[in-house]
Amino acid sequence: MTVKAATVIGGGGGAAVLCSHRLGVCNHRYLLSLNRPSSVPVPAASSSLKMPLSPKPWYHRRLGHVFVSRAANSTQPSPAAAAAADKTTVPDDEFSLAKVSFGVIGLGVGLSLLSYGFGAYFNILPGSEWSAIMLTYGFPLAIIGMALKYAELKPVPCLTYLDAQTLREKCATPILKQVRSDVTRYRYGDEQHLDEALKRIFQYGQGGGIPRRSAPVLQMIREEVTEDGKYCLVLVFEAKALQLSDFEQRQAKFASFFGPGITAEVGKGEKDLYEVRLISDTTV
Repeated sequence: MTVKAATVIGGGGGAAVLCSHRLGVCNHRYLLSLNRPSSVPVPAASSSLKMPLSPKPWYHRRLGHVFVSRAANSTQPSPAAAAAADKTTVPDDEFSLAKVSFGVIGLGVGLSLLSYGFGAYFNILPGSEWSAIMLTYGFPLAIIGMALKYAELKPVPCLTYLDAQTLREKCATPILKQVRSDVTRYRYGDEQHLDEALKRIFQYGQGGGIPRRSAPVLQMIREEVTEDGKYCLVLVFEAKALQLSDFEQRQAKFASFFGPGITAEVGKGEKDLYEVRLISDTTV
């Protein structure tokens, strides 16, 4: 292949090669400056110079080696990604009567008895001799079901990591276990979860306290393990009218109410969410 135009600038140990994109020797990808070893001769510029193309010039091999090594390093996972991969959640699919709504059960059974009782009383359905009994028991059951449904407080979601589940039985204090059990089941008659605890900690309507309408509302709980290997129960509250300083001022009260044997930490979450971390002092 014949080189029609090439210019070599420099001498000694280095040279700059400028190539036109119309040449067969170099194209725009190899328009570069390179340090030529002293053992490589510099060809004189000539319009009729013929230069044999090596399939792997020395500078091509060096560039290719650098590219491959960088690609191999980029595939290595970062420490943060490796730590996140170890966080395996445990699905909360264990059946318990505490997770069943008695309001739904009472209302469903009561309405079923009332419906069949009226149908049997008017001879639309068979069993007219039992219609009086079904109407007698169906009406109060339906009323009780509606009352329970009205006063019902649904359980909050619980996110549990696998490493925290293994530590719960050995490291969690009895109070932390009770808190987890209370907020993950249906409750009746309470305005919100942990209502008594929040009333004492935030002192609704008292001097130095907050108005009851500004009370934080428990949204979810999370079981995790701290960096030093301790069991931690995280309470996630939504409080639109409060600031992080309102929780920080009562950090000691959280530790005192849910203690003994725990350390309380508070932090800010997303938007209007605040986290209270109850860390057990018991270690394996």
